[in-house]
Amino acid sequence: MWRTPVNLLRQRHERRDALARLDPGKDFHEIYRQLSLYEFPWDINQALSFALFRTYAVPSIGRLLHTTGEFTSRVQKRYDDTGLLLEAVLEHGLSSQEGRTAVRRINGMHRSYDISDDDMRYVLSTFVVTPIRWLDSYGWRRLTEAEKVASANYYRELGRHMNIPDIPATWQDFETLLDEYEAAHFAYDPGSRAVADATLALLATFPPNHLAPRPAVDAFARSLMDAPLRRALAYPSPPKVVEVLSRRALRARGWFVRFMPVRTEPSMFRDLPGVRSYPTGFTVEGLGTFPKGCPVTQGSDGSGTRPQHALRSDQLGDGTTTRQ
Repeated sequence: MWRTPVNLLRQRHERRDALARLDPGKDFHEIYRQLSLYEFPWDINQALSFALFRTYAVPSIGRLLHTTGEFTSRVQKRYDDTGLLLEAVLEHGLSSQEGRTAVRRINGMHRSYDISDDDMRYVLSTFVVTPIRWLDSYGWRRLTEAEKVASANYYRELGRHMNIPDIPATWQDFETLLDEYEAAHFAYDPGSRAVADATLALLATFPPNHLAPRPAVDAFARSLMDAPLRRALAYPSPPKVVEVLSRRALRARGWFVRFMPVRTEPSMFRDLPGVRSYPTGFTVEGLGTFPKGCPVTQGSDGSGTRPQHALRSDQLGDGTTTRQ
């Protein structure tokens, strides 16, 4: 059956209307899951990828990431692990075995390093604010107020399971925290720049970026960074015409997506061509870093069988214990 642009747009708005019937105070996980896997999967993934650069521009964060060597020598794996751990929580929920295992892994990695609560809150704020601002600029539609509330509530709950104290109460509070923290802490650090360079190099390998010259990919990426972020990372501003054309291209894509068929199957991070660390499969228990040694063998046989290994919540913490 031929579907006119008007019919396609109506179908897209039907999902928006269905989400509007949910309660962002109680149904925040389902709302955010629908937004991330069906409504805006590409946009939210891009926004969160660029959110990484914002965290690097805070020297206490970027310097630590450089010191570990993980985001320079193994940037592909670190990128994949981050997305896969967050996807396990998103797909299955915080009350599921997979979700709780993912949070234990996240907490285990964070507790291996001296990370301040302020930095943890700031990173959490980037996950709330960056997609909202990206969709305001480039999405086929903006998030509704209820969807913004649900997004904030989703990450508030994740932050609670990560034992982050004094989490902002609303998406507006997250936005205020992000802006004020960046104004106070954005600064150049050579370690931060090295981590940002490694991430830019990785982004250039993702399809279809790999088909373009590396300088063009870098200029496009820098065009999407705001001036304070570029200054903190000591990245030169691209020519104004490149910045304008880059941003207009993304807005044009958003307009075109308005009339594309509605997605009926979820778009999973693990299925993206840029995710390449585990060609034979993975287990949530084996994702991430193990500074004291890795007790898990990744699914090298491709069976997807879960190893007989589990960590108690009081060993690594999944939000059921008080952060020490």
